[in-house]
Amino acid sequence: MANLKAEMYNELLSILDYWSSNSVDDKNGGFIGTIDFAENKDFEAEKGSVLNARILWAFSASYPVTKDENHFKLAKRAFEYIYQHFYDTENGGIYWSVNFDGTPKDTKNQIYALAFVIYGLSEYYHMSKNAKALELAIKLYNVIEQYSYDRIHKGYFEAFTQNWQPIDDLRLSDKDANEKKTMNTHLHIVEGYANLYRVWKDEGLKAKISELLHTINDHFMNEETGHLHLFFNEEWIEKPDVISYGHDIEAAWLLLWCAEMIEDTSLIDIYKKHAVIMADATVEGIDADGGLWYEYDPHQRKLIAEKHWWPQSELWIGMINAWQLTGDKKYFDIANTNWQFVKKHILDTKNGEWIWGVNADYSLIEKDKAGFWKCPYHNSRACIELIKRLPG
Repeated sequence: MANLKAEMYNELLSILDYWSSNSVDDKNGGFIGTIDFAENKDFEAEKGSVLNARILWAFSASYPVTKDENHFKLAKRAFEYIYQHFYDTENGGIYWSVNFDGTPKDTKNQIYALAFVIYGLSEYYHMSKNAKALELAIKLYNVIEQYSYDRIHKGYFEAFTQNWQPIDDLRLSDKDANEKKTMNTHLHIVEGYANLYRVWKDEGLKAKISELLHTINDHFMNEETGHLHLFFNEEWIEKPDVISYGHDIEAAWLLLWCAEMIEDTSLIDIYKKHAVIMADATVEGIDADGGLWYEYDPHQRKLIAEKHWWPQSELWIGMINAWQLTGDKKYFDIANTNWQFVKKHILDTKNGEWIWGVNADYSLIEKDKAGFWKCPYHNSRACIELIKRLPG
């Protein structure tokens, strides 16, 4: 266990070194929008709000662990770029993307993105005590509550236009169902809210976190299977979809963490139970090599036979969390075996960081090294969480 903890610290430094050395956009400001799988940097690529919020979170959360002043500076750079270029001062939202020069590109308000900016800002404030960061996080929380909260059926709507009007395409990405309420967005709203509550002990915010956790428990949790329901309309009628192993195991530990942030004993008990059930259900998606498959379509009885980088990261935390809750070493062993898989197949030992993933035959999935969805958030967080949780 001590060896794994030491390896996590070294891997955290390695991840941060890649982003420190490769992602800073010295030509246009902020961070480069895209680095492809062959390490080609596109200085004219659009820049995504989610990527920038996750960079902000990663360096802010890492600095207290590494004490590296460059990590502090990069967190500050990410904050200032978000504040100056992604924040829509007129409408109070966050642009989904900006052009390479920082001018607005896709101006829709995707609530998922606002939630991640809250998550990153709260972490930055926790680390830096920069009052502007906390002020903006609170503003974004209030604007989500004003426009996205469903006062009739509870929960939160997915997306809006720049000036908060209804929008036809609510999807985060092309693969998603075009539905008004999703597990993914609710998971990350409560994550952002809980991180905000850690630095701003507002009773109204605490009540919203509690309501969100109850809503998630009521609609997204399937205690029979241990998997998550993913898509709903506004009246909570489900549109059945795939099993997402990465989201299952991420939710397993993250929702318990949110309940712990507000110190709600009844919710803590509920999510401790879910944490173990969902960890056990995730084992269905683990291959013989220790890697976690991406998704499974139960309707077509078809495995999406890819092993993406981020579900492996979440598997570590979810399984170590289950080990802490139960004392059963099998969960620790699953996390450790997956780390051996990651070292063999996912780490880019030549260039640094992690590749997007591998196919069933271990061939490379040729997707971005850095981009809208490829970021230093999942894997750096996994390292940080294991450093905190492991003895030694």
